Amino acid sequence: MEVYMLHSHTKVWVHLIWTTKDRIKSLHKDLRITLFKHLIKQAEEIGIAIEKLNVQSEHIHLLFTLPSNMLLQDVAKNLKGESSRWINENELTNDRFQWQRGYGAFSVSTSLVNVVKEYVANQDMHHQKQSFMDEYYTFLRKYGVNR
Repeated sequence: MEVYMLHSHTKVWVHLIWTTKDRIKSLHKDLRITLFKHLIKQAEEIGIAIEKLNVQSEHIHLLFTLPSNMLLQDVAKNLKGESSRWINENELTNDRFQWQRGYGAFSVSTSLVNVVKEYVANQDMHHQKQSFMDEYYTFLRKYGVNR
């Protein structure tokens, strides 16, 4: 069977991580639940299908497929910017809320998607053994990213 390339076919899995400014643990339990729902809704509005999401007290893990018509930096900017605006407009924290500049984005092989989904889902248990920064530096080393 001959395949003609009449359409673009992509499946780019991304594990996106970002943290609160200065890694302050400002996302209390109720806010984590509300922010989870809000990020799902916001992602849907911009055309992102989230496979797995975990909101921790000072950081976010998000596994999704990047649409071929979007830039990763635009997805990160939209989700971070819109969510911080929403948190502040709704006064969901005691002080002005901000995300840290930047983010980590790591490609995920389709064969490892289930492993990453489980990893993202088990963040509470994972962080009983390893701090966020140790975890993040492990990602940087694993992917050969210079700090």
